[in-house]
Amino acid sequence: MKRFARYAAAMALSALSLPAIAASAPAASSQTADFETLNADFAKWMAEAHVPGLVWGIVKDGKLVHAKAMGVQTVEDNVPVTPDTAFRIASMTKAFTGYSILKLRDEGKLRLDDPASKYVPEMKGWANGITVGDLLHHTAGFVTDDPWGDRQQPLPEAEFSKMLKAGVPFSTKPGTRYEYSNFGYATLGRIVANVSKQDYAKRVEETVLKPLGMASTRYEVRDVPPNKLAMGYRWENDAWSREPVMPHGAFGAMGGLVTTGNDYAKWIGYLLSAWPAKDAEAQSTKTIRAMQYGGGLLHARRRPGKEGDNCRLSAIYGAGLVQANDCVLGNVLFHGGGFPGYGSHMLLMPETGVGVFALTNRTYAGPTAPVWDAATALFKSGYFAPRAIATTRALETGYAAARRIWKAGGVEGEGQYLAMNFAMDRNDASWRQYLSEIAAKSGACDDSPPLIATGKLSGRFSWTCANGVVEGNVLLAPTSIPQIQALGFQLTAKP
Repeated sequence: MKRFARYAAAMALSALSLPAIAASAPAASSQTADFETLNADFAKWMAEAHVPGLVWGIVKDGKLVHAKAMGVQTVEDNVPVTPDTAFRIASMTKAFTGYSILKLRDEGKLRLDDPASKYVPEMKGWANGITVGDLLHHTAGFVTDDPWGDRQQPLPEAEFSKMLKAGVPFSTKPGTRYEYSNFGYATLGRIVANVSKQDYAKRVEETVLKPLGMASTRYEVRDVPPNKLAMGYRWENDAWSREPVMPHGAFGAMGGLVTTGNDYAKWIGYLLSAWPAKDAEAQSTKTIRAMQYGGGLLHARRRPGKEGDNCRLSAIYGAGLVQANDCVLGNVLFHGGGFPGYGSHMLLMPETGVGVFALTNRTYAGPTAPVWDAATALFKSGYFAPRAIATTRALETGYAAARRIWKAGGVEGEGQYLAMNFAMDRNDASWRQYLSEIAAKSGACDDSPPLIATGKLSGRFSWTCANGVVEGNVLLAPTSIPQIQALGFQLTAKP
């Protein structure tokens, strides 16, 4: 055991950046400054949370653009953490299990609305009403079991079979409420094995880890080279003590994966590759996007980090990922991990192609707040933003009609470009009055800026005018030829 003062000194000496990563980072000085500030924020959080070691990273457009390792992977001899240090990622393992279930579904080997007992015969007789989807979305009626479930990690498969056959008590009626269950995800691991006719860990290795080149990622912690493993510690009575090293067992599907910062970034990049959706794409891409679709009821959560007092998340649990619409970052996918000896968190902003993650080696020291604060700071600095949507010929046709309507001060003569509802909703005389009032206040406008697509059939525009800015939108109808069903102009006057 080591005192915190000794750790702080070691952390200062052993903080590392991966040179190859730094070389690929964006060149702008403001972005580099952001990284250094965020590194300091993570270091401060580590010190306050008594975390021995940590690695965090930013994945952007499929690449690990920033990685920072700090602290030690073993307290006793001060071995420094590097981006190749292996950490147990706890419940962030559930995304690999969820993906595996959806992949089997997409291969036609199971259905989410099938009874779970169809694939786990031991559940027959007591699990009536529980579907595979209930297990996937935490709506099976099982009680929240984080402390208990974590200690089941090394349970032998034969003992798990006995547990499944005996059944467990219910917290709620299946299908009626979200309640997080490690037991449920361990059961999904059994389903993956039974349906695929492969050992669960072997199935994930062959379908995910090997194809992505995650050679340093594994379920059996004892297979990690000792000089590469971040040992797990508990902070108690102002000192660190080692947690027991639990081998892989029947509960590995809920939280047993061991990975490195460099390897985990490949998984993040793979998940983000499913956005934006394309007309022609592989089934695996659709499988990834399905990981954000949940079942059961929405549940409220406090937003992690400094913005928490100003924002609440309405979240739904998908397939090993939580989906929410954040008041700052927009659509987000995230998950944390807590385990004896480890804590982790990941956050994806899929519409931007960016993900942030952090791995630590202290019991339940989830770096949730610094991960969300880092993503928020990067977003507000302009480091990333939602990807632009490509415009279409149909939208350009509609936008050209909108420009002509503005210049003419009315809609007469544009009939072929207007949907059948358009004149019924507002006649030409009303349009002339509406447009003349805006034009009188705006003065001359520059209508050359391109339309910003918000979809294949919708877009918005912004024109700078003599006395302000005219903001507008174009919405096309679902017709075979481009026709406007709704059009709007609004002036924001100069202060």
